[in-house]
Amino acid sequence: MADIPSHHFIYGSTTDYLTGETIVDTDDERYRQKLARFFVEQKGYQKTDLEPRLKIETLFSQSFVVSTIDLVVSVEHKKVFVVRYGPGSIVTRERPALAAARVITPEYVVPYTIITNGEDAELLETHSGKVQASGLECIPDRNHALRLLRDAVFGPLPKGQREMELRILNAFDKEVCCVGGPCALPSAPEG
Repeated sequence: MADIPSHHFIYGSTTDYLTGETIVDTDDERYRQKLARFFVEQKGYQKTDLEPRLKIETLFSQSFVVSTIDLVVSVEHKKVFVVRYGPGSIVTRERPALAAARVITPEYVVPYTIITNGEDAELLETHSGKVQASGLECIPDRNHALRLLRDAVFGPLPKGQREMELRILNAFDKEVCCVGGPCALPSAPEG
């Protein structure tokens, strides 16, 4: 294997805006922190409305994958949005983000999905997968989220669809490093 510790540039550590925890400071994490501040300071959400870094674990075909959901936004004790960040094209992130919104809670499908690269965004209706609006300005503020909540459908997935959505997450979120193998953790010997 190549003699590189990670393909992510690590600046050190930073404090998570929402939780106060110390986390690894990377370019991607800086966008995630900016996004959390955007939801609170510009869109009117409370920090307690936002759950960062929820995990979904999958194991299919001997491939164990941990999918991280950047933010789950709740209002009135209901999850309304799943937010996934990723650099580059947001269109390529639609399918795994929808899968995450469909399985993050077993009781119901989270009705809306937001995909962003930090510069652009899409708001999707989770059941149909249809894009409702585009651009960072399409991210609903808290008052708009309350109105969306009134009309949202919080039904469960159709029978048998949960495993398919989990398989999609497993396939899309499997990290393969730029050197052809799994990505090493910082300072891990396998590089």
